Amino acid sequence: MVAKPPEKHRTHTIGWLRAAVLGANDGLISTSSLLVGIAAAEAAQASIVLAGCAGLAAGALSMAAGEFVSVSSQADTEQADLALERRELATAPEMERAELASIYVHRGLTSDLAEQVATQLMAHDALGAHARDELGLSEVHRARPLQAAVASAAAFALGALPPLALAWVAPLPLLSLLVGASTMVLLALLGGLAAHLGGASRIRGALRVAFWGAVAMATTALIGHLFGTVAA
Repeated sequence: MVAKPPEKHRTHTIGWLRAAVLGANDGLISTSSLLVGIAAAEAAQASIVLAGCAGLAAGALSMAAGEFVSVSSQADTEQADLALERRELATAPEMERAELASIYVHRGLTSDLAEQVATQLMAHDALGAHARDELGLSEVHRARPLQAAVASAAAFALGALPPLALAWVAPLPLLSLLVGASTMVLLALLGGLAAHLGGASRIRGALRVAFWGAVAMATTALIGHLFGTVAA
């Protein structure tokens, strides 16, 4: 019998992929929108670049802090649930075994087989069995605050760099056009890549991200133009 090669699933990338894609999208969209909005107000090029640098630093730190706090809350909840399971396993192991067997019965096993499976799994790793089958926790989906924070901050900075670099070198009359056009291309590529890594439609992913990027840049350009007109 020929051994079947291991299947390649995408669930192990969920944690870092979500944070990285969110960070890169936010960095690219928010920085480009900021630059286009300030350029529409007819600011000097040095001021536009300075605002972009400030936006990059503030955005990256904000993403890191937000992800760390959010995922830490998730991790705290997971640890509290696991602590409760440990206490219940220590004080009422038979009740916990019956609870685990009941879960397997609802999933389609016969009562006798469910009892055998529950007994063997609890003998091997009782807490792991309850974490996985009762609480829905697994190593793949485990909350990792530091990983999420670092991935978000790095991705935000990486996403913010292309429009910022372009704002530095582009002629001021063409700055908004070049930043906007390059951002749309990059957003489409990023959205398509994220969809491909997640096993979804690349075209749908590209269009979805590009649409919201266009809305953000158009809105900030309009605001910048209105404020620039008032200031003038």
